[in-house]
Amino acid sequence: MGAGREMEVSLDGVRDKNLMQLKKLNTAIFPVRYNDKYYSDALSSADFSKLAYYSDICVGSIACRLEKAEGGAVRAYIMTLGVLAPYRRLGIGKKLLTHVLDLCAKQNISDIYLHVQTNNDDAIGFYKKYGFEITETIQNYYVNITPPDCYVLTKTFSSAAPKK
Repeated sequence: MGAGREMEVSLDGVRDKNLMQLKKLNTAIFPVRYNDKYYSDALSSADFSKLAYYSDICVGSIACRLEKAEGGAVRAYIMTLGVLAPYRRLGIGKKLLTHVLDLCAKQNISDIYLHVQTNNDDAIGFYKKYGFEITETIQNYYVNITPPDCYVLTKTFSSAAPKK
């Protein structure tokens, strides 16, 4: 099904009924375990957290939370963005990220940021393609993985004119 066609990727919101999908994806993709607060934040962030389905198979997700910044501005934090290894390089991560970037622009969010392990060159390159810049290095950010250091990657939005 779907063979010979462009890809068939659909996004669905994270809700109580599909939260287990997000938990299974995170276990398969990431070297860290996420706590109840993470899942609570993912559920409460409405359109900013999505599951990606490729031909009706759940293969990726993005989970964000919105935070109050100084001066009353709102910023978005990407808690996780991941796609199962066999489905990478099919545009699924791009679809998830551009969905969130479009929402940020439409909702006048000042900036969006995330943490990336310093040796994760693929992720760093991916985010740089979308205008993210390394704005900070944090030593010993991760407790149980090596290397423990991370970069903070940030994308700032100029006045939020909706992009097409």
